[in-house]
Amino acid sequence: MEGMHYEGYCIRPPSEANSILLQVTLGCSHNKCTFCGSYKDKQFRIKDEKIISQDIDFAARTMHRQRRLFLMDGDALIIPQRKLVPLLEEINTKIPWLTRIGAYANAKSIRKKSDQDLRRLQELKLRILYLGVESGHDQVLADIVKGSTAEELIKAGQRVRQAGIRLSVTVLLGIAGTQRSLEHARATGELLTAMDPDYVGALTVMLIPGTPLYTDWKQGGFALLDEHGILRELREMLTHTRLSRGLFMANHASNYLPIKVRFPEDKEKTLELIDQALHGEIQLKPEWMRAL
Repeated sequence: MEGMHYEGYCIRPPSEANSILLQVTLGCSHNKCTFCGSYKDKQFRIKDEKIISQDIDFAARTMHRQRRLFLMDGDALIIPQRKLVPLLEEINTKIPWLTRIGAYANAKSIRKKSDQDLRRLQELKLRILYLGVESGHDQVLADIVKGSTAEELIKAGQRVRQAGIRLSVTVLLGIAGTQRSLEHARATGELLTAMDPDYVGALTVMLIPGTPLYTDWKQGGFALLDEHGILRELREMLTHTRLSRGLFMANHASNYLPIKVRFPEDKEKTLELIDQALHGEIQLKPEWMRAL
């Protein structure tokens, strides 16, 4: 049967739900984060160019309604520029009605591209990159084996914005455990302020069996925050976040209290909403409904 050549479990950001999903890499080039179980079944590699071409042809024939395309898997930006430019050129030639191409990125893959490289990708409709930041606290980043410091993440994010590419970052509530919760929240708010992304998605950490973080929790090394601890962390993070005109969302299925904050105008009323929840005036999502 004709169709796309997907291999393994496919992951994309929620905002790419209606996009053409083109799998150009398998897995994640880093794949060491202690909390992540997404790509443990895959050895990282760039897919065969012939297979990718066949998938682009299939999309060109059958997907005329979609205006966006997302490059999977975990880190398509790691593809060397000499291969990535012809790939985007082929997509643009065969699917000219696209208005936006998106991909996941990390600090290393952004660092490998020059400013000129990033601008060239933007010209070829790479208009949004999704960057997993998780924390702005260097010790937390080291503990979760993120492979980047806060400063490296800030610089990477700033360079994406300067190239005219939209930046969507994710941060993780609860990833510092109980020990460094508020330090992590403050440092992450300060990182977001320095980076000034277009979108922030705050997810709440969920323990996935088979990951190092899960093992650490089982052995008593990692203490998980309760819902009030998560809310206090969210409040602290928001307090220290100043975006010029970004959107801060904590409305993922993993979150206890769904919020959507347009900066700067919604910040104060959202802090009041969190305070109401902390005082028990607003009902939180029950544990069994998280991630449903």
